[in-house]
Amino acid sequence: MPLEHTEPLTPAHGKPREAAGSPSAGGPPPDPAPAPDPAPGSAAGPTTSLPAPTPVRMPGLRGVDPPTLLTAHGCWYPSADPTGEHVAFICDRAGVPQLWSGPARGVEVHVLDGDPDPVTEVSWSPDGRWIAYTSAPGGGEHTRVLVVRPDGTGRQVLAGAEPGSAAHLGCWKRDGTALAVTVARPPANGAPAAGLGPPRSGGLAAYLVDPDGAAGPLLLVSEEGAASLRVCDMSADGRFALVRRGPRGRREALVLDTAAGRATFALHVADGDPWIGRFSADARTLWLRSDAEREFAALLRVRLDEDGRSGGLSVAAQREGSALDLLSVPDHGRWAVLAWNAHGATELESVGLAPGPTDGDIGPRHHPVLPHEVVTRIAPVERGGLFAALSGSRRRPGIWELDEALVPARTGWSARDEDAVPPGRPPVRPVPLRCEARDGLVLGGWYYRAPAQDPGRPAPCVIHLHGGPEEQERPVFNPLYHELLGRGLDVFAPDVRGSSGWGRSFVDADLGSGRFAAIDDVADCAAHVVSLGYADPLRLGVMGRSYGGYLTMASLVWHPDVFRAGVAVCGMSDFATFFAGTEPWIAQSAAAKYGHPERDRELLRDLSPMSRIDQLRAPVLAVHGEHDTNVPPTESEQFVRAARDRGVPARQLTLRNEGHEFLRADNRRLYRRAAADWLERHLGPAP
Repeated sequence: MPLEHTEPLTPAHGKPREAAGSPSAGGPPPDPAPAPDPAPGSAAGPTTSLPAPTPVRMPGLRGVDPPTLLTAHGCWYPSADPTGEHVAFICDRAGVPQLWSGPARGVEVHVLDGDPDPVTEVSWSPDGRWIAYTSAPGGGEHTRVLVVRPDGTGRQVLAGAEPGSAAHLGCWKRDGTALAVTVARPPANGAPAAGLGPPRSGGLAAYLVDPDGAAGPLLLVSEEGAASLRVCDMSADGRFALVRRGPRGRREALVLDTAAGRATFALHVADGDPWIGRFSADARTLWLRSDAEREFAALLRVRLDEDGRSGGLSVAAQREGSALDLLSVPDHGRWAVLAWNAHGATELESVGLAPGPTDGDIGPRHHPVLPHEVVTRIAPVERGGLFAALSGSRRRPGIWELDEALVPARTGWSARDEDAVPPGRPPVRPVPLRCEARDGLVLGGWYYRAPAQDPGRPAPCVIHLHGGPEEQERPVFNPLYHELLGRGLDVFAPDVRGSSGWGRSFVDADLGSGRFAAIDDVADCAAHVVSLGYADPLRLGVMGRSYGGYLTMASLVWHPDVFRAGVAVCGMSDFATFFAGTEPWIAQSAAAKYGHPERDRELLRDLSPMSRIDQLRAPVLAVHGEHDTNVPPTESEQFVRAARDRGVPARQLTLRNEGHEFLRADNRRLYRRAAADWLERHLGPAP
């Protein structure tokens, strides 16, 4: 049931003061809830001493477009202008994800920010005058929010320019006059490291910032020690704000009365996409993507009174066994686009949203046929239709326009499907697999068979583990898998317990001491593909990134006789040193997922791969980004050093100008080839 919070928040008027919020940490390894988290709205006010963000003018970069380095490039994260005639998006054709824009139905697109800093999010203002975006200097986690005019002029950093700060994108006011941003600062005055006391509590703040500079930044809400905060929507009159706060596993949607400075409504919402919902045009209905008191996220309708309090909650749309992944509602609120997760693939539908005070059925429903398996972003157009970022097992990410009848057409500037990979070796379409863990829990995953493999003969196989742990393995083209398959190595990419897409109970099955069972899941997945005759039991490897990097190290020391080699990427090797070195908001989020660094010290020590390093037998390659402040590079360094001290072959590859995500084409290529070389060498017929 919804909770109503009446604690006073920092008022959204007067001088800019601290605010509550923290950037959603992009792709942390873990990211659930801290133990006692501050009650929504219990902002510490001025105690965090967070100055408002100061916009910084930047030189315009519109001019000669960078050369196209990648024929098989990707385009994603579309955002349309109010007319639907132009689209801003992220594209890596120049070797790094950058901000581009151009006509929706043309081919002449141009770069709007040619800086080498990767771009991660894009949002065109409702009045069409600005394009906002998030960039990651040095590829790290200390991101910043910028705006630029559609013609490439007026570029400025709105938030995150101060040393040590980080900022993330929020929503625009519906008239386009201000943008919500979330700002994070490191702990003040040398606060104790999380491993030596409670998780570090940096200040987090959400502001409204006017790109034109006519008004100073306006505080919306503030909170100390927050795990995340994002302003997802504002009512048309600006009175109410929809805010997503809290750590993964304990996300909440808050309705804030910005004038009164208090939360009027709160409800648990699902992890995953941060854009959790929208107000109707009259702010009397709130549409939410939520899994409150249910296994799978659904579309909920919340009736609001004139004070923003709940007048009733109902389920507007749901699917048995499928979660609502993405929700997109135009400003007018007459219809919505829903993306459902059907065991990893996307089923898209457009639905009419019934106006008025009653909870009538939504509809009519339209179900377009998609050319590829997964939708990663939806950008609606007010007049009807939408732009969708699609990805599939045989293509690079591209952007498709769906007209008012929802008939899809590929944009002229997205790479062609036939250009997904260089000629000569087409991508492999995976097959779904289900297997049973030793305690009876059913796990899912996707198996990729190397093209040159003898169908009746077991092959060397790499178990690849995704991050999160709440991420999900989905049937999209993965250049790393393509590289491994080209070396004659099969790939099995499972969803061990803790993964999303299989219900809340499955996500929560790895909490606390349940993580030991998640480690066993990796060995059980290996045993399953061996039992099917797919994999050679003497040539099994394991690899993964972020939480998958942790699971890789854990699997190598808990099951030393199963795997012949490992590649651990940006993984945690010791929870004590991880908590001490990670970002404050990530420490807050990780504490409830893995355990509190003080109260659960013994459990965390037992779960740390370093505590069992004497069991390591298999050669291991560790890969890390030099600017990773999510999982610091020292996590890889200490594991490699300990392996070498014990005579186990171990190497570390440090990627320059990268953070927790590897975003530059040259570094991604280096990583793929180094990982494939390592696994091919140790899993080959005569290692």
